[in-house]
Amino acid sequence: MQSYVEQLSPHRDNVQVEQQKKVAIYARVSTTEQAEVGYSIDEQVRTLRGLCEREGYVIYNEYVDRGISGKNITGRPALQQLLNDAQNKEFDIVLVWKMNRFSRKSLDLLTIVEMLQKKQIGFRSITEQYETETPAGRLQFQMMAAISEFERANIAENVKMGMLARAKEGSWNGGQVLGYDVVSTPSDNSKKKVSKLVVNELEAQTVRKIFQLYTEGHGYKSITGHLNQGGYRTKRNKEFSITAIKTIVTNPVYKGVIRYNVRRDWNEKRRNNINPHPIMEKGQHKAIISEEVWEKAQAIMKTRGGKPNRVHSGEFPLTGIMRCPMCGAGMVLSRTTNRKKDGTKRVIEYYACGAWKNKGTTVCRSNGVRTDYADEYVLKKIANVANNEILIQQIVDKINGKNQDGDAPIRQEYESIKKSLDAIQSKKDKMLGLYEEGLIIKADLVTRLSSLNEEKERLTERITPIEKQMGQGSVKEINFKIVAQVMKNFTASYKEALTREQRKQLLHLVIKQITISESREIESIQIQLNKEVVRHFTIQGGENSSISDDFSPPFSIYFNI
Repeated sequence: MQSYVEQLSPHRDNVQVEQQKKVAIYARVSTTEQAEVGYSIDEQVRTLRGLCEREGYVIYNEYVDRGISGKNITGRPALQQLLNDAQNKEFDIVLVWKMNRFSRKSLDLLTIVEMLQKKQIGFRSITEQYETETPAGRLQFQMMAAISEFERANIAENVKMGMLARAKEGSWNGGQVLGYDVVSTPSDNSKKKVSKLVVNELEAQTVRKIFQLYTEGHGYKSITGHLNQGGYRTKRNKEFSITAIKTIVTNPVYKGVIRYNVRRDWNEKRRNNINPHPIMEKGQHKAIISEEVWEKAQAIMKTRGGKPNRVHSGEFPLTGIMRCPMCGAGMVLSRTTNRKKDGTKRVIEYYACGAWKNKGTTVCRSNGVRTDYADEYVLKKIANVANNEILIQQIVDKINGKNQDGDAPIRQEYESIKKSLDAIQSKKDKMLGLYEEGLIIKADLVTRLSSLNEEKERLTERITPIEKQMGQGSVKEINFKIVAQVMKNFTASYKEALTREQRKQLLHLVIKQITISESREIESIQIQLNKEVVRHFTIQGGENSSISDDFSPPFSIYFNI
């Protein structure tokens, strides 16, 4: 790894270089901050390099997270790499432009700094003049970290109050919505611009078509199939899903009404905490459908408002991890009803392709697999491995590289995720280019980048441990006891689980994915072994405790059974 010694101090002799402090530079910028002046990665790094030159420091490495939020530390590969290198005492000081670049949460910040201190590594924020190399500096740092988090929470509360006030005025607070373009216009009361909905006539025709089909009696799935077959596309130029249709039919924005604060504490509880009394105000935008059409659609919805024929997803534990053999989508629950000769009905439950169920036959087929067969097969297969020491030894040999083909699945996984990440980065670069050329407004840029970045964060969380494992050439050697303990403790925990939902969570913890053949039989069960799995199914504090330490290098191992 290049140390930049020659660049920063070409005339220093070897003794002087050895006495110099090695510095790790860390820089981060979020998606929204990329469009702001003064937050750029290049400017942060340039400033930090300048300080190192003035102080005579040697830069060990520059750790950069681009377009990633600071609200948590898990999905940030550069930060994770920095923490791993800190474990090996590769540098003496961590240098940041501002301490909120490291983390916006004081608890995370203090935890990381405490870990650095245990390794005798200092932490400095150059714009705030904070350091942790003296007792006084550490006290000041801890106080300011708490104050910074308080200020951030206070700002967030003020922003929320402002958005509530705008909603009550009938102004738009949300992002993109099919049928409208979001246009920034000058505000009457301030220099800032506000967002306004303007009808996009081409998209509005799609919205009207959806309401027309729904009021004529078509169901969500029928409408989805009709639109996809007809070439209609969503705001993001994707195929429609059942969820997308339902969202449109239930959105009062199309009749000219602003609805806001439907879900409270969105960042913390996305699916829960529904507000029974959201803000509903006449909007300042033009309606796409009439009040009459809206009322007719809602009346039809009430007639269909009985509880759907479904059971809690926890009763069907393989949903999501079983993959469609044609398109690779997660399989979900589906039912068919057969009538026997005596006239009685029999409901048969399947795992079916989620893309087919949500988007219709234009996307994929059902490729159904009976739930009773699949559930029993998977559990028996895992139990057989857990109770067979010969099979476990073969797995350990493969993990430790004795079988040259053992890392083939992880290489395939890496290439697939890397290709998706490259595509996302290409889209982000294109959006930034359009913004710089003045072809799109900032509001559209931020909305699109935010969506792309959420997808990037999900993929980054998956690829980070894989990159670490591949970069090391091989993971820390796993012994027979670890694998045996994980497999046996899983089977015991599964039997002791009190609810179906708990059993589903256990299966999703140890199974990466299940593939099925074209003949609709289970082809492979891919088990994943990582820090979280080891931590969950082994005894803490024993001989294997270091492998699940929070700051130990991440790893992910996959093997088929």
